[in-house]
Amino acid sequence: TDALKPKTKRAKRFLEKREPKLNENTKNAMLIKGGNANLTVTEVKNVTRPFEDQTSLEFFSKKSDCSLFLFGSHNKKRPNNLIIGRMFDYHVLDMIELGIEKFVSLKDVKNSKCPEGTKPMLIFAGDVFDVNEEYRRLKSLLIDFFRGPTVPNIRLAGLEYVLHFTAVDGKIYMRSYKVLLKKSGCKIPRIELEEMGPSLDLVMRRTHLASDDLYKLSLKQPKGLKPKKKKNISHDVFGTTYGRIHMQKQDLSKLQTRKMKGLKKRPAEKSAEDGGATPKKSKSA
Repeated sequence: TDALKPKTKRAKRFLEKREPKLNENTKNAMLIKGGNANLTVTEVKNVTRPFEDQTSLEFFSKKSDCSLFLFGSHNKKRPNNLIIGRMFDYHVLDMIELGIEKFVSLKDVKNSKCPEGTKPMLIFAGDVFDVNEEYRRLKSLLIDFFRGPTVPNIRLAGLEYVLHFTAVDGKIYMRSYKVLLKKSGCKIPRIELEEMGPSLDLVMRRTHLASDDLYKLSLKQPKGLKPKKKKNISHDVFGTTYGRIHMQKQDLSKLQTRKMKGLKKRPAEKSAEDGGATPKKSKSA
C-alpha cells in the first residue's frame, strides 16, 4: 500500500531494518516500571497490566523493535512482582510472572565484578526444567534474555561470568558467579567460582504460554538457513567423511593390464573368442 512506501531514505532504511532476515538481529529488551509509580507517571503510562491487556506492550514492542520485556510492579496482592516475556511478530508469545522473595544487589557483595557486556555462561540445575512445561518455557525465556549477541569465537579468558539457575521445592534460585582461573601446575587452569551478585530467590506465579502450534511456528527456520544436504556423502561416528561414486558397469575383459607373458592368451582361447575360426598360418619365407 501507499501508506507503507517510504518517502525518504531514512524511512527506507528504517523499514529495511524491520524486514524479516535470515539471521535475526540481537534481541533487545524493554524494562518497564509499573504498579506503585507516582500519579503523574501512572497517568502517562496508563497503568500497564500485561496479564489483563497486552496492547500497550505490543505497541511499545513494535515502536522500539524489542522482542523481550521485563515488567516490574509491586502491590498488596502481588508484592515484588516481575513479569518476563517475549514477542513473536510483535504479539505476546510467552509471559511468566515471578515473585521476588529475597534479593541481594550487586553492591551488597564486596567482590570483584565482571566488565559490563560480558557474555554469561548459563547453567540450569533441576529436573523440573526438563519435565514441567512451564519450567521448560521459563528456561527458554531466560536463555533468550541472557544469551547476548552471537559471537564466532570465544577466548578462554572471556569465560568469566556464570549465571546459575536452580529449581527445587517450587522455588527458583538465581546466582551470579565470577570465574577465577588459578594456577594448577599444568596447561589447564584450575577453576574457582566467586559469588559477585546479584542473587534472587524467586517463586513462579501466573503464566501465559503460547499454544503448541504457535510455539512451533515461532521456532520455524527459513529454508535459507537449513544446511543443504549433499548427496552420496556420509559420516561415521568418528567424523570421517565417506563419498559414494556412481559409475557405469565396466567390461573387465577389455581392461588394459601390463603385458606379461603369463597373461597372454593361448591360440585356442583366441579362436574361441573369434567364433571358432582357425588362425592363419604365417607364410614361410
